[in-house]
Amino acid sequence: MTVTRDVVSLREATRVWFAISLQTFGGPAGQIAVMQRALVDEKRWISQQRFLFALSYCTLLPGPEAQQLATYVGWLLNGFRGALVAGILFVLPGVAALLALSAVYVAFGDTVWVQGLFLGLAPAVIAIVLQALMRVAKRGLNHPVLVALAAAAFIALSVFAVPFPIVIAAAAAIGWAFGRVHPELTAPKEAKATDGPAPLIDDATLHTERPSTRRSLLVLVAGVVIWLLPVVLVAVFTGTGSVYVDQGLFFSGAALVTFGGAYAVLAYVGQQAVSVYGWLTPGEMARGLALAETTPGPLIMVVQFVAFLGAFRDPGPLGPWGGAVLAALLTTWVTFVPSFLFILLGAPYVERLRHNRSLSAALTGITAAVVGVIANLAVYFALHTLFERTTASAWGPVALNVPDLGSLSVPALIITVLGFVLIFAFKWGVLRVLGTCAVVGIALHLAVTTLL
Repeated sequence: MTVTRDVVSLREATRVWFAISLQTFGGPAGQIAVMQRALVDEKRWISQQRFLFALSYCTLLPGPEAQQLATYVGWLLNGFRGALVAGILFVLPGVAALLALSAVYVAFGDTVWVQGLFLGLAPAVIAIVLQALMRVAKRGLNHPVLVALAAAAFIALSVFAVPFPIVIAAAAAIGWAFGRVHPELTAPKEAKATDGPAPLIDDATLHTERPSTRRSLLVLVAGVVIWLLPVVLVAVFTGTGSVYVDQGLFFSGAALVTFGGAYAVLAYVGQQAVSVYGWLTPGEMARGLALAETTPGPLIMVVQFVAFLGAFRDPGPLGPWGGAVLAALLTTWVTFVPSFLFILLGAPYVERLRHNRSLSAALTGITAAVVGVIANLAVYFALHTLFERTTASAWGPVALNVPDLGSLSVPALIITVLGFVLIFAFKWGVLRVLGTCAVVGIALHLAVTTLL
């Protein structure tokens, strides 16, 4: 194993990563742009080409690509310690912020002001999810077969209730087969560097390690043990049937199928958390996503909110507040540890993975299916945000949620329309839209409460 020394001071790198972590709003595109500006343009620690090369690898992985990019660049600059510092700091502010917001929701969610706040935030999420849907569709649906695959994924999830992991596995297989017929459409895309500033650190001096079977096995075994050990300890102290074990195992599995970003897996998480485990209501799932949109860090952090509410309502012997905090932190752990494992395990092999045509073809199929998955998420949120009551109906293999049209929430409909206008007509950013809709929601709720 060949290891280079730190190419920048770890102390200075830590300061930069902390500054980046406080600016990671606006989803992966905004987060990647923040790192681009800080690391490539201002500090000039890494070349544009190498930065994009790292990004191209991270897009192949399940999990939050921006957090994985930070971990990978941290590894290039400072090795193992740098990967931990960059990856942990990237999520730490979001963990703290969402933990505080979850506590506020539980403690004050019944007050008029907080109800008005969520009346405004939840409908805005519908427009935000539709915007994400359009972006993914534009990038991933460049052939009629892929359009059909997206439609099939939507129908499988929303009409036949096919489990999300099965949809992703089938999409990967179809993508691989499609790549055999149309290799030109599924070949790995080469990242192209722009005429940016020359880096102060030559690519040849960045951290590297010689790939080997021994190293890979050590990283894999150590990573899996570290990943699952907290779940085992919780099972020992709270019992195998506790909510903490259920959440630890469920979110561990979800972390491995988050291809296509957080939006792709949230419908699956929401369906399981609401219908199977009963940790929260459909409307609360939309509110949690709205809160996650307002905090720094990866959007998948919404799973922390889900776990917090589930454990608060069924804490066992730990008490509501202690149990909720434990569940939130455990869920965050099992969600993000795999991202570190993927980087530390795969970085030495990145060149091979990046040019693997079969893997790229499979991911082409997954990307197409993700369009249908996000469309299903949009329908899920719309039903449970715009209507106060829905009915689950089944006819043989068909399983649908049918809204009660008489339970339509007019204020929610008004704010949904407002969200669409602000995003698609005025091109406002996510935080600005959420802030405006929150103010309107509070005003409408106060007006309705006063009249009643």
